[in-house]
Amino acid sequence: MINFPSAKINLGLNVLFKRDDGYHELETLMIQLPFHDILEILSAEKFEFKQSGINVEGDIESNLCVKAFRLIQKYHSIPNVYMHLKKIIPMGAGLGGGSADATFVLKELNQLFELNLSAEKLQNYAAQLGSDCPFFILDKPQIAKGRGEVLTTVDFSLKGLYLKLINMGIHVSTKEAFSAIEFSKNEKSIEEIIHQPILTWKSELKNDFETTVFKIYPELAKIKEDLYSEGAVYASMSGSGSTMYGIFEKEPLKTYQENPTVLEKIMRF
Repeated sequence: MINFPSAKINLGLNVLFKRDDGYHELETLMIQLPFHDILEILSAEKFEFKQSGINVEGDIESNLCVKAFRLIQKYHSIPNVYMHLKKIIPMGAGLGGGSADATFVLKELNQLFELNLSAEKLQNYAAQLGSDCPFFILDKPQIAKGRGEVLTTVDFSLKGLYLKLINMGIHVSTKEAFSAIEFSKNEKSIEEIIHQPILTWKSELKNDFETTVFKIYPELAKIKEDLYSEGAVYASMSGSGSTMYGIFEKEPLKTYQENPTVLEKIMRF
C-alpha cells in the first residue's frame, strides 16, 4: 500500500502565552498542500524500515514513522511490516513533513489491517506523537489551538489562487524559534481575519515567529520582501520556519531556477 503524506502551511500563527505544562498556547490556520513524501507499507514476517530521499538523522527507533507503528502495535494485534519512506519534504522547514509521515503511518495501518479506528481515535493516537500530527488525519483546513492539537474544521479555500513556496535549506530548530518569542497582541482571531478580503491579511495576519527567526536569518525577511515585490497579495513564513510562501492572484515566475540548493514550488489551488 502506497500513500502520499502531504506538507502543510500555516496561515497566521499567534503565540499567546506559555502554559503551566511548559508548552505554548497557539492559534493558527493550517492547510495541506499538494506537495508530498511517499510512504509504502506492506505486511512482512519481520519489521523493516527503509528511508530514501532526504536523509533523516538518528536511529530507526527514533524515527516518527517507526514510533507510529510501535504505538499501533502496542494497542492492536497487527503483524510486522516493511515500511519505506521516500523523504521529499524538507525538515525543520515549518511544513510539518515529519508529522505528516507519522500520521499517515497511522492512517495506512488502520486501512491495511482493517482496524476500523475512527478519525477521533486516530487523532488521539496522533497527539501522542506530536502537536501537529492530529491535523493530518483530516484533509481539511483547520484552526489549531492549544499546543496545536485542539482542531476545528473551517470553511476556507484558496481556490483559484497560486502559492509560491521557497525553502533555502535553512533548518530552524524549535529552540531557536522560541528563543525570544514575543507573545501575540492581535485583537482579532485568525478565523476572523482569514474570512476578510485577502488584501487585509498583510497588515493583520501575522506569524509571531517571524520576529525572532528573521533576526537570526535576515535572508528570510528578504525573501518575504521579494515575494511582495513580485506581486504576492500575502506572504509569510510557515510555522516556526524556514519555508517562506507567497499567495498570488496570477501565476508567478520561478526565480531560483539556477540555484539547485533552493527548493521552489509553484502550485495552484
